[in-house]
Amino acid sequence: MVIRSSAIAEDNPEVEAAKRAGIPVYKRADFLGQLMPEKTGIAVAGTHGKTTTTAMIAWTLYAMNRDPSFIVGSTLNNLKVNAHAGKGRLFVIEADEYDRMFLGLKPHIEVVTNLEHDHPDCFPTYEDMYSAFQSFVDLLPADGTLIGCAEDEGAMRLLSYARRKGLSVISYSLQGEMTINSPQWLQARTSKPNQHGGFDFSVTTNMGAEAASIVKVSLQVPGEHNVRNALATLSVIAALGLPLQEAADALGEFTGTGRRFEVRGEYKGVIVVDDYAHHPTEIRAALAGAKAHYPNHRIWAVWQPHTYSRTQSLFFEFSRAFGDADEVLVTEIYASREAKQEFSSAEVVSAMPHPSVRYTGSLEDTTDYLLKNLRSGDIVIVLSAGDADQISTDLLKKL
Repeated sequence: MVIRSSAIAEDNPEVEAAKRAGIPVYKRADFLGQLMPEKTGIAVAGTHGKTTTTAMIAWTLYAMNRDPSFIVGSTLNNLKVNAHAGKGRLFVIEADEYDRMFLGLKPHIEVVTNLEHDHPDCFPTYEDMYSAFQSFVDLLPADGTLIGCAEDEGAMRLLSYARRKGLSVISYSLQGEMTINSPQWLQARTSKPNQHGGFDFSVTTNMGAEAASIVKVSLQVPGEHNVRNALATLSVIAALGLPLQEAADALGEFTGTGRRFEVRGEYKGVIVVDDYAHHPTEIRAALAGAKAHYPNHRIWAVWQPHTYSRTQSLFFEFSRAFGDADEVLVTEIYASREAKQEFSSAEVVSAMPHPSVRYTGSLEDTTDYLLKNLRSGDIVIVLSAGDADQISTDLLKKL
């Protein structure tokens, strides 16, 4: 059997050779869907935050001795793996919208963290993307549950659609941001930074045994966006009828995933961080997290744009996404699955109003520039869904 991802074309030589040899070739969605029928599937989708949220859910259930099966788009730092075949009844999976992969899954519970236009090579318009997510909701059985962020317009729209279909829905939000009249909800209150670099907050809900109580959460992972990811996780726990405070305690032990604000190391007073941010909203969140986590430090944002189509489609948004960085370096575009084009990320740099931004081209030239200009106390955050994490590796070798 050969399983190919959406990034591998039909005319790939290995795919063609497998077909000639009579070896079955499955797209990733078709194969993953076959793993789920005997399990209670929990599928996590959304433009941003789905990897971390999937990892949080998987870790929390694992720490609660439920031994779930899971597949996550990055390595869980706590467990040092990104997939596990558990003996429990639950199957947690990251539901990738690219190429409509998630439509091959068989979930019983779905989470939609947010919905913002992305993958313009696959979804030319926002409505094309929304239509795919609506089809994702249609996968739920009659007794299924949709969980969504009440602060996000796209997620709210999907929650309303699910309610009209007669499905169970749960919404979550930060205090003061509840903008949907949901019959079941969780809300974070009094969120504030803690000594671990994460956030402490209290959770109230109208669901189950915890409806009259307050659940305390203390996260290690930085960024207010992770409060929302934790709320999504607790919403899943509530949907399963499991104790929220036990889940909250497990979330306090969660240490993140690979390339999601991953501190790669520190040398000569310089801290190097890898982050997978490749969309303007994700870049803003990562840099806001860095600024809050490392106050009074000079922050270098090293951005490797991912795909020509995304960089061109979100040109203006990218050009305005780096306000929380003190210094910005931009490499050439990582083409990924796309053919090379004449368009260059230097054009985005020329449109940036940031007072200290530089186009550095190759990864090697970017590393060399950093080595010449970094000083003790600096924070370098490499923003890349491509191969620019090599910059982090090289910096820590050569500093």
